[in-house]
Amino acid sequence: MVSKPIRVYADTSVYGGVFDEEFGEPSRVFFDEVRDGRFRLVISPLVSDELEGAPDPVRALLASVRAGAEVADVTDEAVRLQQAYLTARIVRAKWETDALHVAIATVSGCPVIVSWNFKHIVSFERIPLYHGVNLSKGYGVIAIHTPQEVIVHEDEDL
Repeated sequence: MVSKPIRVYADTSVYGGVFDEEFGEPSRVFFDEVRDGRFRLVISPLVSDELEGAPDPVRALLASVRAGAEVADVTDEAVRLQQAYLTARIVRAKWETDALHVAIATVSGCPVIVSWNFKHIVSFERIPLYHGVNLSKGYGVIAIHTPQEVIVHEDEDL
């Protein structure tokens, strides 16, 4: 049985995670699963902008997956949702780009966002707050996970 790829928004931390000792293996497996068609990668200009000054290998990774990715633009709707997150004090204005990643993923209809940002995105305390704002604004909840949580591990069968 061939299943439809899962649309997944990967924030900036996942690209850099490939080259990080702690997060490297699950990040590499995640991008392998993107290339294998398990996931349909969704990127935004925000990711591209944030990676502009990144080391060459990180930018090369983005370039290598960009062609097969879906682009989710930074729309007025996403900015309004970002502002709702800030108004709800899920994150402070200093971290508004983190809120914008979640907003772009939500508005573009991604069922999943992956991140290594434990402070502002993949946070036990913040995830229900993102969901609450999403529901109050007419959106659904979005699954917020690390790449480690969404990849297939070698000892698993799907």
